[in-house]
Amino acid sequence: MKAEACTYVIYGATGNLSRIKLIPALYHLDVENLLPEGTKIMALGRRPWDQQKWQSEVRDMLEQKARGGIDEAVFQRFCERMHYHQGDITQAESYSSLAKTLNNSQVFPQNQTFYLAISPTDFANTIKFLSLSGLLQEDAGWSRVIIEKPFGYDLQSAQSLQKNIAKYLREDQVYRIDHYLGKGTVQNLLVFRFANTMMEPLWNRHYIDHIQITHSEQMGIGTRAQYYDTSGAMRDMIQSHLLQLLTLVTMEPPASMEAESLRDEKVKVLKSIRPIPKEAVHACAFRAQYTSGNIDNEKVNSYLQEDNVPEDSVTETYAAIKLYIDNWRWKDVPIYLRTGKRMATAQSTISICFRQPPSQFFRDTQIKNTQPNWLLLGIQPEECFRIEMTVKEPGLEMKTRVTSLDASYRQEGEHHTDAYEDLLLDVIEGDNSLFLRSDEVELAWKIVDPIIQKWAQEREYIATYPAGTWGPEASRAIFDQESHHWRHNLTPESD
Repeated sequence: MKAEACTYVIYGATGNLSRIKLIPALYHLDVENLLPEGTKIMALGRRPWDQQKWQSEVRDMLEQKARGGIDEAVFQRFCERMHYHQGDITQAESYSSLAKTLNNSQVFPQNQTFYLAISPTDFANTIKFLSLSGLLQEDAGWSRVIIEKPFGYDLQSAQSLQKNIAKYLREDQVYRIDHYLGKGTVQNLLVFRFANTMMEPLWNRHYIDHIQITHSEQMGIGTRAQYYDTSGAMRDMIQSHLLQLLTLVTMEPPASMEAESLRDEKVKVLKSIRPIPKEAVHACAFRAQYTSGNIDNEKVNSYLQEDNVPEDSVTETYAAIKLYIDNWRWKDVPIYLRTGKRMATAQSTISICFRQPPSQFFRDTQIKNTQPNWLLLGIQPEECFRIEMTVKEPGLEMKTRVTSLDASYRQEGEHHTDAYEDLLLDVIEGDNSLFLRSDEVELAWKIVDPIIQKWAQEREYIATYPAGTWGPEASRAIFDQESHHWRHNLTPESD
């Protein structure tokens, strides 16, 4: 689909997300000549800035984030796209004055994208005001709205948000962004699965023993205590990012790469996930909170010592969950998801463990037991596809070692692109395949809601783990088999 010029309107343009991600992503698209000619960027904020001040702020942002430094020629072109509009998202007159400005079709393309880089509590009212001011009408061009997670706080609030959104927008106008799905390795997972026939015969319960999806962070909560203490690891990561990765790993081949075909298959996976009743929560989920510890030889505080965290908080900074997909392909294959802050290493990985052979061919030799084969997908910071296999060591004795077959995602000289670059361009092109549909959001909440409700009732105790470790050993309680263990690394010798 050929991209058409549009006006990219950013609410919350002076905020952290815009500074760190959105403005740099749009600039890098301009560097690559991917922004359609005539595209404009309208920044909205409450600060009384003029055009010159805004351009100065943009330069400051790009000095920190521009790959290879600022290209002055591109920056000049980028500044010509940039406009600043002062306004308060809570005031109706801010929307009417914006509408009056944007109606000048000689300056601003009438195709319009509204990025709501604002608090989720303001989503519904902002969309309402956009509609009442006529900014969502599609008389002269299309209108699309991008919203960031969290899409609700639980199932009920997600349904309420969707009800309010649906009053003013069609589903195809709503782009619920999950930046994880814009990462190159995640998209390459689809290519790996569906452009190669080698693995497809093995991609099922007959050959795969279990699947692990891990997102670990070394950092703590920083200044996000007000948000994080009411969210926790289950809401912040598992309900959104990790469940999305699960669908891409396990879904059936879509009929086509059309957005709805892809999202239909993801929804089928979510519908097939076995519900977790409240009485089974402790067998299928585990939570914990970090205590003080050492990271990179520096002493770090416990969660309860972080600024603005209540001293009696039982909010989880670590969450692990076991799921089953009750369909023909994955019946009874356990899928383990885990995430945590202040852990040993910052990484995102998908680890797929294959079944052992039914009998040990080498049982009368020195080998005795071979290691299972693993397929390892590194998402960040290391981007890789790696298959571990057992091979014989050189020499006269029958000894083995584990080696790996590596398929590097990025070749030498290929630069890294940020996930937001892909996703912001997808919106201009009208491709919502990597954005969440409303039924995806609702089904994901249905999966985790019983766990969240159970944990909310248990306020007396939460397990702990020292900062700088891989989390509590007690989380092994959710494993199906004694032989299962958390896979921490992408290298055989380190595991």
